[in-house]
Amino acid sequence: MVNPTRSYSPQDKALVENAVHLAYQRIYYPLREMTFFSLADLNKEIKLLLECYNNLLFQRKEASRLELFQSVEREYLKPLSSTRYEIKEYRRAKVQKIGYIYFSPDKTYYSVPYRYIGKETTLHYTKGMVEVYYNQQRIAIHQRSGSKGAYITNKDHLSSSHKQYSQWSPQYFKNKAAVHGSYVAACVERIIAALDYPETGYKRAMGVIQLHKSYGSQRLDNACKRAIQADAVSYNRITNILKNNLDQSSLFLQEETDRGSHIPKHANIRGASNYK
Repeated sequence: MVNPTRSYSPQDKALVENAVHLAYQRIYYPLREMTFFSLADLNKEIKLLLECYNNLLFQRKEASRLELFQSVEREYLKPLSSTRYEIKEYRRAKVQKIGYIYFSPDKTYYSVPYRYIGKETTLHYTKGMVEVYYNQQRIAIHQRSGSKGAYITNKDHLSSSHKQYSQWSPQYFKNKAAVHGSYVAACVERIIAALDYPETGYKRAMGVIQLHKSYGSQRLDNACKRAIQADAVSYNRITNILKNNLDQSSLFLQEETDRGSHIPKHANIRGASNYK
């Protein structure tokens, strides 16, 4: 643990500066006229002068620094940390409805216990760890991941078995998607089912549903149908289909005409894989 001197406290600074002054006086000054031809020789001489300095008796005490260390201070020493000290940095983040906080430096997501959904938290992070604190108490700790967009999950944090704590669920998103077409519902169902934890798919599912605001429900449903036929259901795939107007291509529309534009009722649709 690092304990710097307190700001605006000259008494702390004086103690430190005096210790530095004494070290210069007893060790550095005797060395200033000497010449060394290797670092090992210099360190050897410093060690000898340091031993002499620690064995000097205090002027007002009948003891040396070494004796006081052995009799008073030594028993309070604790083992050094097994891990190297790392400087921590800090961020604030709100726990999202899906039970994750967004870690902006890496653009990744880390789970926290579901009961903190909606709470403001503080993130303490190093090169290797991310810790989440709420009211000065640590509520989650994760190995830091550098994978952009990754969801780092502790399964004990999730609310899958505690649906009463959240409105969001796989069925909730399927119902919202069905308003825009059966193929939209099918895509949303696949996106959520493809992941180990449903919560990690909620934002992607919502992203697919929100595409209707820019392209309309009919185009979105056609794009989802094409993604299903290509067996490549994902938010990015559906977005690319819409951006490039592939859902309106003559080849795709002719295929729909030949098929009779029949929309099956079952959500899990698997068509031909001719569109990739």
